[in-house]
Amino acid sequence: MLNVGLTGGIACGKSTVAQMFVQRGAYAIDFDMLAHNVQQPGRAAWEKVVGYFGEGILLPDKKIDRTKLAAIVFSEPEKLTALNQIVHPYVFLEWNDYLEKIVRRKKNAIIIASVPLLFETGRQALFDVTVVVSTSREIQLNRLMARNNLGRQEAQKRIDSQMPIEQKAALADMVIDNSGSVEETEKRVEDIWRRLLCREKNKN
Repeated sequence: MLNVGLTGGIACGKSTVAQMFVQRGAYAIDFDMLAHNVQQPGRAAWEKVVGYFGEGILLPDKKIDRTKLAAIVFSEPEKLTALNQIVHPYVFLEWNDYLEKIVRRKKNAIIIASVPLLFETGRQALFDVTVVVSTSREIQLNRLMARNNLGRQEAQKRIDSQMPIEQKAALADMVIDNSGSVEETEKRVEDIWRRLLCREKNKN
């Protein structure tokens, strides 16, 4: 098994790149999905998040209003830190369960975990290889504005809440530049996929 941590800035294209790896035979685990799962009503993370932020963040069905919560935490950095400190331990426990299930099915699996805050949380040592998806600041900003229907200032605020992409790239084992065409990104993913296959083979 090769455990790969895939990260990058918000709206840099992590999900697109992860899907390209899946098409080549990788297993994917999405940490955004895990974070959503652990914050479902009645679960321990949900109780702690609601306890900290209050019931004003809840929808009528008691689910967390993610849009409302995002507006709060991206306006107040200390609350974003608090949210991450509450949720991340539960997310990593869930991730470990997924790893065990995958390895039971395929011992030599290459598992790509999309982790938005991999370096910010200092969890890179949990992975055999780290890969950063990068793009130019302007492309990142435009993608985020279009994807989340945000104004430029709000999009900038969300980008600034994360470690600069250049710093992440410097910390990573491998980097995929996603600034160009889909075809160009596919070629870069193919190159790294071959390297990951070699790493997994040589690991055993």
